[in-house]
Order: sequence, then structure tokens, then C-alpha cells
Amino acid sequence: MIPFGYQRAAHAEEAVAAVAADPHAVFLGGGTNLVDHMKLGVAAPQMLVDVSRLPLAEVEEVRGGGLRIGATVRNSDLAAHPLVRERFPALARALLSGASGQLRNAATTGGNLLQRTRCRYFQDATTSCNKREPGSGCAAIGGWDRHHAVLGASEHCIAVHPSDMAVALLALDATVHVLGPDGARTLPLSELHRLPGDAPERDTVLAHGELITAVELPPASGMTRRSTYRKVRERASYAFALVSVAAALDLDDDAGVVRDVRIALGGVAHKPWRARRAEDALRGAPATEESFRRAAEAEMAAAEALNGNAYKVPLARNTMVRVLRTLTEGWR
Repeated sequence: MIPFGYQRAAHAEEAVAAVAADPHAVFLGGGTNLVDHMKLGVAAPQMLVDVSRLPLAEVEEVRGGGLRIGATVRNSDLAAHPLVRERFPALARALLSGASGQLRNAATTGGNLLQRTRCRYFQDATTSCNKREPGSGCAAIGGWDRHHAVLGASEHCIAVHPSDMAVALLALDATVHVLGPDGARTLPLSELHRLPGDAPERDTVLAHGELITAVELPPASGMTRRSTYRKVRERASYAFALVSVAAALDLDDDAGVVRDVRIALGGVAHKPWRARRAEDALRGAPATEESFRRAAEAEMAAAEALNGNAYKVPLARNTMVRVLRTLTEGWR
């Protein structure tokens, strides 16, 4: 690693000011992603501003039964929180499938949302990568593409977003609280991450110096309690998703009809992918395997597979069906 400076911020405003004033400064949370990239030569910040000890480590109930999750809440603490397990089970399950126990003890809520792709070409500084070095090309295109995107990719980048937690939060309609040099703002989680387009080096819409301070979940409901997360991976322990699905379902149990549904996919795109075509197909439809399969097919109809990742299309369809079927068990 190259030499770098270090500063521990006492409060969020100090951290924002320090990073905003230095184009080569970055925030340091749990360090489970950033430090790896520094060791690999992928990232070379000149100043680390430590935000891990800011007073943002609480999970607080908000009016109506929602939750405000501080940005420095550790993944292990969040997964074990009784209100998360009771009201938002999809989030707890996503966190527990996300990494080893040691990493969950270090990783933070804000850092998890901002982790970068695990594309092998991005992590290999000897290869061309538009995300790491804009304009250098994408070695993954025409290369080893088994783990890469089938939705929302561009000619400049086909990498996927690695977070499990973000997929669950997207299905739960979370919002993100941000503090920047120009003050505080709130945005839906669905608007935080961006597709690669012609600027794949930009993972999110955040400006330099903007700090995630909290994530907020809307009031709990029967729909959020009837939620789950399923991750398909190459090995059972500590592997990133080939495909993952988070869903929350509101059923008319007597009629067996879907009143409302939210579905998010992981492992298929540059950002957590909201399956809006599938949602539209399911609202008002009978809660049957046939309906679930039609909805999954509608969502994946836009997929563009490459040589090595075509398997992801049927895998995503089948996983969506399996998750929706799980959420309807017992309604008859």
C-alpha cells in the first residue's frame, strides 16, 4: 500500500468537511472492502477519515413502527436485532447470508451499501477496467463472465453489485439519509445506486464528501413481516450471490390473490435490481405457481446474457418462483 494520512472524526459534520475539502480523501467505516482494495492496488486514497466511531450506531424505532438504522451499526448487530427479525425478516436473512461472522462483526450498514464490485478484472490492477480506470476498456467483456450482469449492463461495464443487505432493503422500500457539504438530504434506496452507462466508475449518485448517516425502513406491516431473502451461490459459506431474491408479499388470504408485492434481485445487475415488471404482473393476480412463473418470465425477458452467464436467466426466474411460493405457503 502507498502511504496515507489518517483522521478520526468526532462527529459527522467534521467527517464531511474533511473529505469534501480533499479530492483524495475517503471515508473509512469497517474497512472490509476499502482496505482489501488498498492492498490490491485498486484504491489509493491519500487520506482516510475514520467514521466508524461516530454516534451513528443505534437502531431506533420511529413513528408508525418503522426503524432508523444508523450508518455505523454493525451487520451482525443488525441481523440479531429483535425488531429486525420480527418485522423485517428479509433483512435479517440477507445479512446472515452476506459474509463470514468475523466480517459481519466489522462491516457497517453504510459501508455495506457502498461496497464495490467483486469483478476479478476490477480487482486485478494489471487488467483493463473502466470502473477502476475510466476509458481503459472492460476486460470482462469477452473474458471470464460467469458472474457478470444479465440486466442493465453497458458496453463499458458488465460487473454486478455484491451486497446482500442492499437487495433486501430495496424490497423493503428503504430510504437513505445523507449528509454532505450542502446539508442533509434523503433519497429512496432505489435511487442510490446507478447503472454503469458510460460512467461505470460512479457506483452511486453520491457526490464527493457525502456521507450516509442512516437507513430508514417504513412502518412495519403484514407485508414486511411476510418477507424473505434467498441466495443462490456456488458454495454454502462466504460466497457472493450468483442470483439472489428478496420479496415482501401482501396477500388476500381468503381470496388467494396478491394485493401488493415488492421484489428485488441481486447478482444480476450493476445495482440491486427492482423487479417492477414482475411486480406489475402479480398485483391482482392469483397467488399460484402459474402466476409466479409468468411474472418471473416477464421480468427476465429483458435479460441479455453473455457466453458464460446465460444460466443466470433461468436461475433468476426459478429463484423468484421459489421465493414467492415460500411466502404463500399456508394461505389456503
